[in-house]
Parts: sequence; structure tokens; C-alpha cells
Amino acid sequence: MNRRTRRTLWIVAAVLLMLAVAVFLRSKAPPEAARLLPESDGIVYFNLKPIRTFTHFKSLKPPQRVAEYQQFIDAVGIDPERDLDQAAIALHRMQDPNGPNGPVAYSMVLVGRLTGKRLNDWLDLHATARESYAGHTVYSVPSEGRTVRVAQIGYDMIAISNTPTPEQIHSMLDRHRTAALPFAGSSLLARHFHDVPLLSLAWGVGQIGLPFSESGAITVFGFKLPLESNSTIIASLRWTGSLHLRVEEIAPSEDKATSQAAALATVVTLARGFTLPLAENSANRDLRELLKTAEVTQKRDRVVVTAVLPPSFLAGVEQGGSSGAESGKQQ
Repeated sequence: MNRRTRRTLWIVAAVLLMLAVAVFLRSKAPPEAARLLPESDGIVYFNLKPIRTFTHFKSLKPPQRVAEYQQFIDAVGIDPERDLDQAAIALHRMQDPNGPNGPVAYSMVLVGRLTGKRLNDWLDLHATARESYAGHTVYSVPSEGRTVRVAQIGYDMIAISNTPTPEQIHSMLDRHRTAALPFAGSSLLARHFHDVPLLSLAWGVGQIGLPFSESGAITVFGFKLPLESNSTIIASLRWTGSLHLRVEEIAPSEDKATSQAAALATVVTLARGFTLPLAENSANRDLRELLKTAEVTQKRDRVVVTAVLPPSFLAGVEQGGSSGAESGKQQ
């Protein structure tokens, strides 16, 4: 083997090694849609493509839509239940919970077959203001006392924010410039994405209890959980032949985690009893199945709740993701 051949082989080997490292880093990195989100109190992400596969979504009945939203769907030719592939949503706590945004404002990145001339025409028609920023047009659309800012940032990607100022959508457009960097993103994502189980279909990190907060407490399915709305939580849904839910809270101390775990275990036990006499329908059956498999454990300052969800629950997740798109257009 001559020197030139050896040199060529070394170059090929080095290139292959670099490609392997790049693929490995990319597999560990947050999804691009989540990396574009601005600084926030919480992040929720849905990967809807596999969810459609598991739910046989084409056979499901389309959800009921309010008239205004249906008119939007008809005008732009987008069907979120069919065309939305990913949704990454940032939650922003508002200082005035009684203001026009309520207690939480949203910024989101939606990925799928969403962009196009018809959407652009709709935005042109309904926007009351336009701004050119970082090479993109930001449309301001009024809705119920709030301003929703929308920008098409790629052939399959839309950024939306209903925060009081344009700072958040500007941040998303700025981050789009560095989207190729696998570990770019907000400080919240950097701190907690490594806690999200690999291959999760949906996940949330940070103060993701904010939308479920009532008077400072988190309420889910009518049950008041012994968690503060500003608790740091890592939640995930994974498919491994069945749908596994995992919710992890980072408590202020180990003692606090011990009391939280005991309180949550009590809530699960009580909920099992409360759901037994409920009417026999699919929603109540799913809730009973969830509670039957629920387990609460504690490790140092962390409290972990796990459960196995019925496959039919995925349909609700799919429609929940599209509801995020709906709220983005309406708010």
C-alpha cells in the first residue's frame, strides 16, 4: 500500500468518524423545534407522527371545532390532525394573572405541512401590523384583547407567540439562525433535557404545571395534587409496546420529597376509590387503568410517579397537540 492510498484511507476514516460523532450528538440533542423556543418557565413537546401510527389516526372521527377555528382551517387548507407533525410550546408565567394573557402566555414552534401561500394570504388579510425581523415577516393578529405574532420560519415551520412584547418571537427567529447547532436552546432546555427518557413521544420540563394551576395548586382530572405550580417537573410519554407515563418532581429537599411522595401515594389510593363508581365509559375506563398501574417512588430529592396508559389515550394526546395549534391561532 503506497503513501497516497494510506493517506486517502486515513482521510476517509476521519470523515466517517466525524459523521458518526455528529449523528451521536444529534441523537442526544433536543428536537430542533424545542431548541428554537425562547427562555421560558416550562416547555412541552409533542412528536405527533408516531402517535398517529399507534392510534391508527385516519380511522378516528375528526374533533369538534369552534366555528371561527373551522373557518381558519377552510381558508388556509391546513388540517392540524393530519398536517401537524411536531409542536414545541414554551410556557411564560405572567406577572398579572388577571391580565389579557391570563396566568400563562405561550410561544410555540409548529412543524409540518403548514406553510404556504394560502396561510400567507390569510395573515396578510387579518394582520393589523407587520414587522420585518431577521429576514422574516412577523404578522400581528389581534384576538380577544391580545396580540398573536406569527412568522413562517421555514418551508415546514411556523413560530407563534401571544406574549405581551415581541421579544419572544424575535428570540425564536434569532435561534433559527443557529438551529444546526445540536445543543443550542434555552437555559431551561440545557438544564433538564438530559432528564427526559430517550425516544419519548411527548415530554415536558420546568414549570409545566402552570396551565393546570388553580390558586397555586395543580389540579389534574379534578384531583388536587400536593405540588406547587412552580415545581420543577420532568414528564414524559414513551412507547415500548405500551404507553409509559413518567412524572418526576425535583423537590427543594430530601425531607420535602419524602412528604410529597407520601401525599401523592395517598392521592393515588383515594383516586382509585373515587373512580370505581363512575359511569362505565371509555374515558372512565382509561382513568381507572391509569390509576391501577400508578406507582410513586422517591430517590433523594426527587419524587417519581409512573403509570401505564391505555393505547386509546394516544388519541387524546394527538388531539391535544392539534388543540395547541388551535389555541395558537385563537389567542
